[in-house]
Amino acid sequence: MTVTVTDKKACSTSIDVEKTRLTTTWSPQDQIPEFVRNELSKPHPNHILAFLNIVQQLKIQKRTGFIDFGIVECESISDHMYRLGIITMLIKDPKVNRDKCVRIALVHDIAESLVGDITPVDPIGKEEKHRREWETIKYLCNVLIKPYNEIAAKEIMDDWLSYENVTSLEARYVKDIDKYEMLVQCFEYERQYKGKKNFDDFFRAVTSVKTDEVKSWTNDLVIQRQNFFANLPRLNK
Repeated sequence: MTVTVTDKKACSTSIDVEKTRLTTTWSPQDQIPEFVRNELSKPHPNHILAFLNIVQQLKIQKRTGFIDFGIVECESISDHMYRLGIITMLIKDPKVNRDKCVRIALVHDIAESLVGDITPVDPIGKEEKHRREWETIKYLCNVLIKPYNEIAAKEIMDDWLSYENVTSLEARYVKDIDKYEMLVQCFEYERQYKGKKNFDDFFRAVTSVKTDEVKSWTNDLVIQRQNFFANLPRLNK
């Protein structure tokens, strides 16, 4: 299809308007389920129950990247977070506080309960994604958790910020294991679909892994995956 200069300007204007709309209208309060909003409107709301009802969204929201890849019955956000937390318990590096890793793993995607699982192909920029997640964390911690437990609110916010800004060795490990867990899941889907699904694009994340221990896990996974695809013709006979 041929696009004229006028059409290009119109498209550019439309995109700019959409970016402005996305940036200025989104707020975590607007994403809360109605029954939670009703609870919070009571004279003495149950803040903990409201928080847990929001966290439930992590259990029912599927991982967008896998849905976009045609895997309808895929893992939820909390499925990913659970196994990520389990993996952090296996770290051997004696310098790492594994308990802190588990805490970070449990909250690193908690903002997605309201923001959703935004991927790089979504029409939402990286800065807007971060803004939405930061606004959500502030809302969850300051509005819902803090009235009941101020210490817990600060700890959860600190753990989330540690992951976002990679301000500790533990955060670095969780960042790496976040990539590793995703790649493990990719390979599991590739085997499930007998090689008819191929997640080569996802495996570019291998280069983002920094710690030696997680690099060793990732390298072994890559070798197993290469052997799997090399043996596919024989397996499919």
